[in-house]
Amino acid sequence: MTIDRLRRVLFSYAHDVAMSAISFIVALYLRLGSDIISWPRDTIFSGITIFTIVSAVVFFWMRLDRIIWRYASIGDLGRIFRAVILTVIVFVACQFIYNRLDELPRSFLFIQIFVLTVMIAAPRFVYRFCKDGELSVLLEKNGHKRTLVLLIGAGDGTDVFIREMTRGNQIPYRVVGIIDEEGGRIGRNIRGVPILGNIDEVSRVFKDLCNRGIGPQRIVITNSKIKGEAVRQVTSAAEEIGVPVSRVPDLTELGKIVTDSNSFSIKPIEVEDVLGRPQKILDMTNVEALFNGSKVLITGAGGTIGSELARQIASLEPSEIIIFDNSEFLIYQIELTLSELYPHLKPQVILGDVRDEVKIQKVMNEFSPDIVIHSAALKHVPLVESNPIEGINTNVIGTWNVARAALKNSVKTMVLISTDKAVDPTNIMGATKRAAESICQSFDTAEKHKTRFLTVRFGNVLGSTGSVIPLFERQIAAGGPVTVTHPEMTRYFMTVREAVSLVLQAAALPKSQNSSEKGGISVLEMGQPLKILDLAEQLIRLSGLKPHEDIKIDFTGIRSGEKLHEELFHPEEPLTPTSVAGINAASPRFQEITTLEAELRQLKEAVYADDKKTSIGLLKKIIPEFKSENY
Repeated sequence: MTIDRLRRVLFSYAHDVAMSAISFIVALYLRLGSDIISWPRDTIFSGITIFTIVSAVVFFWMRLDRIIWRYASIGDLGRIFRAVILTVIVFVACQFIYNRLDELPRSFLFIQIFVLTVMIAAPRFVYRFCKDGELSVLLEKNGHKRTLVLLIGAGDGTDVFIREMTRGNQIPYRVVGIIDEEGGRIGRNIRGVPILGNIDEVSRVFKDLCNRGIGPQRIVITNSKIKGEAVRQVTSAAEEIGVPVSRVPDLTELGKIVTDSNSFSIKPIEVEDVLGRPQKILDMTNVEALFNGSKVLITGAGGTIGSELARQIASLEPSEIIIFDNSEFLIYQIELTLSELYPHLKPQVILGDVRDEVKIQKVMNEFSPDIVIHSAALKHVPLVESNPIEGINTNVIGTWNVARAALKNSVKTMVLISTDKAVDPTNIMGATKRAAESICQSFDTAEKHKTRFLTVRFGNVLGSTGSVIPLFERQIAAGGPVTVTHPEMTRYFMTVREAVSLVLQAAALPKSQNSSEKGGISVLEMGQPLKILDLAEQLIRLSGLKPHEDIKIDFTGIRSGEKLHEELFHPEEPLTPTSVAGINAASPRFQEITTLEAELRQLKEAVYADDKKTSIGLLKKIIPEFKSENY
């Protein structure tokens, strides 16, 4: 214990003992009035002495000195009250032994309980009030001008934010009003701050506050679970009135805030905040049980999804992690990251290509992984459309190589990462990913196979290298224009965190819960698709600019092989719920394994012969629903 802390503890203890002695006189005076002057001095002296000694023992035993005055709470008040009750009870016992309680009035004891409770508790709460009190006017008179903010959300996040904004004299923000998303609490207040309107009335509330001379200089979103639609509505309103929008950290982060202005920071709205639904949170119980102590091989480990998989799996303490990629730079980056984050875990780094059947077999045979997560793929629709042989070789033949190697080396579980573009594909990329799904589904339904094959399907990943987000950000940074293919084009979006959560959770689902039958595809409930145009406009606003004014938006037309709208399920894939909320399983559509492998061998020969026409023809045979305007 430091000297400063010891000094505070001793002061607190001495204060409480001194208050017990003083409270004895006060309580006795309240009971006797002026008669206390004629009361026997030895009776008062002995009573004070006994009561003070008893209180000193009880207070030390209950450690009231450990209550931090700065954070005195209702719970602490209850603790003080219990200590006072115990003190009075022990005092009565001691006084009974001393003089059978003949010399003090009985009612005095009840008065003493409340007097002592107030005298111990009041200084603590007064101290806290002085520290926590709203001192806005004084602060501003002293030259500390605070930023006026309007809060979005009338829940726990707002309560915590306002409380933090009343602590200390260097807090940078002053809350002048609250917006309730639902509107059910309008007219009420939180910690004295009024709730002035609903989400549709941001502009009106802002004008009213300006007329009162307290116009907000910033809008802060305090609800961590606010819907993406509401975020877009708020940012649009903020753009009209010319104020920036920020958001607070999660409640778990807010709880760690201290009263130094440098330690508290609100953060800008990010693109994840405009996602049209709450993000799905991973249940780690089954995932930890699966990956802890397992050997895990990740193909395509240098990509956006693959690298995040490597980081997340490394945190689950596998016995060994093997990262596999054909990019020297990308696999170096993820190796460096893993070495920094988890120095005890030495990743096995393999530079290779899934199209190399011999290499894949050798890696599987050498390391004998328990789990294989197949993330390697070519995913850029226009590029694969113009290079179909490369797309087929990587996405179809590469998946076949990995699946056969997994079977041969008795891998327990193989997880294929697929895409919503595999549903009713209209381009080579989607068709190749649907063929990869078919391979894993057919292998999973074969009775003789012990390896479990799982498929995970999701939409676009925000911020991935192939996503529109990095493209839009580069275009905005260059001053525009931002290029959008079609004003009505929509896509399903998810965050990298959600994508990885889905992959890990799907791998950890018990067989009986993954789907009603073998070969099912796990799909995240992704809410409503977002318009690409809306996303582009939102990114421009988040950059502090106005779409169509500061940054022009050009429509370039739908690219080769693209759909206007994507789907997550085929009509012939009825959904089956899983044990994890937010994840469904699509029932499988598969071919008989012998027939499929015969077709794959023909496809492989055509690919190796660089025969584009035959390769695409065989791809259409494997995937009959593939309809292409280009081939």
